[in-house]
Amino acid sequence: MKLPIAYKEIDLTSAKLLRRGKVRDIFDLGDKLLFVASDRISAFDVVLPNAIPYKGKVLNSISAFWFRKVKDIIPSHFITDDVDEFPIDLSGEEKGMLEGRSSLVYKGEMIDVECVVRGYLDGSGWKSYKKTGKLFDIPLPSGLKQGDKLPEPLFTPTTKAQSGHDESVSFSQVKNEIGEEKAQYLKGKSIELYRTAFDYAIEKGLVLADTKFEFTVVDDEIRLADEIFTPDSSRFWDKTDYKPGGPQPSYDKQYIRDWLSGQDWDRTPPAPELPGDVIERSVEKYLDVYRKITGLKLS
Repeated sequence: MKLPIAYKEIDLTSAKLLRRGKVRDIFDLGDKLLFVASDRISAFDVVLPNAIPYKGKVLNSISAFWFRKVKDIIPSHFITDDVDEFPIDLSGEEKGMLEGRSSLVYKGEMIDVECVVRGYLDGSGWKSYKKTGKLFDIPLPSGLKQGDKLPEPLFTPTTKAQSGHDESVSFSQVKNEIGEEKAQYLKGKSIELYRTAFDYAIEKGLVLADTKFEFTVVDDEIRLADEIFTPDSSRFWDKTDYKPGGPQPSYDKQYIRDWLSGQDWDRTPPAPELPGDVIERSVEKYLDVYRKITGLKLS
């Protein structure tokens, strides 16, 4: 597979860089922000030395697709992903670099809760169940297997850690932190969004096992923010291959995590270099989930 240039960092001459996250470079445009999804990839909270071509375009384009699709459920911070509508002067080279991987969004005040919804028992939820018989603080039936579908989608919020791992918190803690009304609203909207995307994805041959959302407040209105239903924020499985009772092949970064787990690495920087075949397989997974969700091929 011949791969295009992978963009690890994005710099613009006519916009001020606000911060670089693990994946996104964010530029300050006054009352708006420009979110640019790089091709950086992190695992175990460490940014890897290699970038994954197409990854930023996949994440940004899938999010833009979903922001438009769920706008009747809840408004979002998303304005446009059309580079010709960005309110800054861009060179032809900059436009080419930003095409498909950038979105203009409203600036708001982020709510410090990761709103996680789980429809299946896997990941940290499976670890919790094996240890306690509960999904964190939520009682579950006995005898469930890894990958089993839960009786109903469950809201399992976490903290928003600036570094390190997010930590599970109870819904009661969330209510204490942000207030009863706001907490109930976020829970209800998160579960409604999950159900909507699950029904859509299953028709496309994908199982949406779990996902997470972030919300922001813009002009006193709660809006959906960051990214939604991407392979980085959600656990997608192939419907045909789904078989509870063990790990499921997924479209997220688990393939890279599995490779890293087989290396002599203590999970502190610097991370080992990814071999070419691991990069290519990751690209295939990202492009495949993009095609399944949107029905389009990435240009």
